[in-house]
Amino acid sequence: MSRSQLLLVLCAQTLMLASFQGLKLAAPLYALSLGISEGAVGALVALFAASQIFLAIPIGRYSDKKGLHAPMAYAVAVSSGMLFLGALHPEIVIISVVAVALGAANCVTLIVMQCHVGRADLSDESRRNYFGWLAISPALSSSLGPLGAGLIIDLLTPAKGDYVAFQYCFLFLAVLSCASWVFTRKVDATRSVDSPVTPKAPSWDLLRSANFRNILFINWLQSTVWDVHSFVVPVIGFKAGYTASTIGIILGGFAFAAAAIRLTLPMLSKRFSEKQIIACSCMVAVIVFSLYPFAYSPALMFSCSTVLGAALGCVQPMILTMLVQVTPLHRQGEAFGIRLTALNASNFLVPIVAGSFSGLIGLSSIFWLVSVLMILGIPKIRDIQIR
Repeated sequence: MSRSQLLLVLCAQTLMLASFQGLKLAAPLYALSLGISEGAVGALVALFAASQIFLAIPIGRYSDKKGLHAPMAYAVAVSSGMLFLGALHPEIVIISVVAVALGAANCVTLIVMQCHVGRADLSDESRRNYFGWLAISPALSSSLGPLGAGLIIDLLTPAKGDYVAFQYCFLFLAVLSCASWVFTRKVDATRSVDSPVTPKAPSWDLLRSANFRNILFINWLQSTVWDVHSFVVPVIGFKAGYTASTIGIILGGFAFAAAAIRLTLPMLSKRFSEKQIIACSCMVAVIVFSLYPFAYSPALMFSCSTVLGAALGCVQPMILTMLVQVTPLHRQGEAFGIRLTALNASNFLVPIVAGSFSGLIGLSSIFWLVSVLMILGIPKIRDIQIR
């Protein structure tokens, strides 16, 4: 796999995921502007993960058979079509359906792109570096999508009003989704290794491996921190009266730091093992989440967000590399699908639980509860055995 092909993959994935991340900012802000409760907004955010819970494993199997182009064609068609519908009719029910559709498109994009890199003819070190570059894409999209959506909302709201400003925002995100196909169609999707023509065991059979289970558990812990941060920050910002672009900048700092730290992964991976990097990331996340409730200004929130993004940004390339090492080559799509199923089950529940608990115990207590959970899970890292 050449670097030019990797660049095409990065551009295609970044544009598709940017539309998803932009909607994750715009949809809850739109709901809050309509006077919807925090619990209901949490349920809306949870819908982004709902379809991925059920579709990730079938998408993984489909990717094992069809490669990259066919799944991505469906993803682009569904995401862009539903966003155009949301732009035309931004009722909250339709936006909820759009959230489900964008979640499915996000799932397709992540799995097929990861499989494409995982199946490439690369050494372990090169594959780790390629996964590092591939992991920059979600981080960039998490910055570009919310920032672009926030700016459009803020710039158009004074002249057009909330309703029309959000319509233009949804239209912008639809264009991003369509643009991803321009790059996807140029990717050479030929797989370097053919799958054996033998009956496959059930997907969940992969969970018999203790290594596989421990890797998923650590990835889930990291994802929980990410999801709580993504949900709670917009709520805190809205309550504090911050503008949409300010909230977008805070979340963008997180994403930018996550992307920037991944540029250093080739150097870090030569000095430290995957487990060492993940353990350090978990400890930094605990410290930042413990201090987050004391960030009473946009500048302090941006600082915490940036440090947290740098800590969590190291993890995904390490997780993907370890999954490739413990999974048979012809079942990597299923492995990535199981990973996304586990993560999105959490993504679905975390906003609902966080939204409900915020009214009972306060937003600060949510940060501290997640910190305790992370501390209890860190010892599992040393149980992972990698070749």
